Amino acid sequence: MIGEIIRAEHRGKAVGTVQSGWALGWGGAAVMFTVFFTLLPEDMAWRALFWIGLAPALLILYIRRHVKDPEVFSATRKEAARQGASFLEIFSPRLLRITLLTSLMAAGMQGGYYAVTTWLPTYLKTVRGLSVINTGAYLVVIIAGALAGYLVAAWLSDRIGRRNTFFLFALCSALIAVIYTLVPISDATMLVLGFPLGFFVSGNFSGIGAFFTELFPSRVRGSGQGFAYNFGRGIGALFPALVGFMSATMPLGAAIGLFAGIAYVVVIIAVALLPETRGKQLAVYD
Repeated sequence: MIGEIIRAEHRGKAVGTVQSGWALGWGGAAVMFTVFFTLLPEDMAWRALFWIGLAPALLILYIRRHVKDPEVFSATRKEAARQGASFLEIFSPRLLRITLLTSLMAAGMQGGYYAVTTWLPTYLKTVRGLSVINTGAYLVVIIAGALAGYLVAAWLSDRIGRRNTFFLFALCSALIAVIYTLVPISDATMLVLGFPLGFFVSGNFSGIGAFFTELFPSRVRGSGQGFAYNFGRGIGALFPALVGFMSATMPLGAAIGLFAGIAYVVVIIAVALLPETRGKQLAVYD
């Protein structure tokens, strides 16, 4: 929706800035994690966090009432109804390559992110021997890096292009994830490295909304983006399970670093096979 509202020259910055809200929510969750697990019994603390997680859903009521659909969407919807556009068009010969590559890109991006962030609190607590309070402090540094990464990547996406930004952030994500989990470093060094870890691992996502908006035609943009991103989410969700499975035969840090590295190589390959889209104008029915 944001991608269709904003002009082409600012699309990366705008969509990436909206994406940065993820870091704010993650930061709030980390603070509540620290407070709840400090004040409540462990078997109650995680349940309280789940209930708090429902609160943002109330924003849907405001959005439904006050936020209007983009003009290009409204116009395309009328034309699509007349011509009979279908969700299945994203699997047509014309779009199949884009659908497959964007799904692969999303799978790698989310697989790497989940491999790192899902297991990070456990890694800090069980491998590094940090307390809940100290774990929260490390997460705050990572989340601060994530917020900065979203904003910088959003700016770079319009400045140096979508593909160059993805290449840069995926390569640095793989490198920093391996260093963070595999290289023997002190707790102080790990705290410092938390900022670039959050910066690159989260910054990967900043340009994805603008990029997918520009890759799929207007008549199936929602279908294409929704399928690719969530197919990637489904595949990426397997990575934490694989990390847990492999940690039975290797150190947890090694398992995290291994799957994160594989995931970001997948991202680089997929992006290399997709076209650059910076500056693309969105047609009503392309």
